Amino acid sequence: MIWFNPHVTIEAINELGRSTMGEHVGMRFTEIGADYLKATLPVDHRTRQPYGLLHGGASCVLAETLGSVASALVVDPEKFICVGLEINANHVRSARQGVVTGTCTPIHLGASTHVWDIRIHDEREKLICVSRLTVAVLKKPSV
Repeated sequence: MIWFNPHVTIEAINELGRSTMGEHVGMRFTEIGADYLKATLPVDHRTRQPYGLLHGGASCVLAETLGSVASALVVDPEKFICVGLEINANHVRSARQGVVTGTCTPIHLGASTHVWDIRIHDEREKLICVSRLTVAVLKKPSV
């Protein structure tokens, strides 16, 4: 188990997304396992580009949100904050409708950086996007 709080729930994770970009585009966390986090994103008017395909930026929103939240769940939130440093994404297939699901797993969980692998699939389990997110782990400023 990689999570700081081993009893964290999907409901609590979804509460973190209130009034954020994730909520605006319809993103929803759906599953947490010992070393992974999953979320869904609808392919609709909020997430399509002009040609009717899932916007690459929407895939990046899903990937970055998954990785950033996963990092925040790995560290002690009283002592650390996590911020994105770099994201890349390879868009290997398009999606026109339905829901895509992102699965986030760690590649590296260090003291100062985390690296996450995020794979986005459509409802037929076809790979849509492969993304890697690097997150900086910073000491929380003293109050």
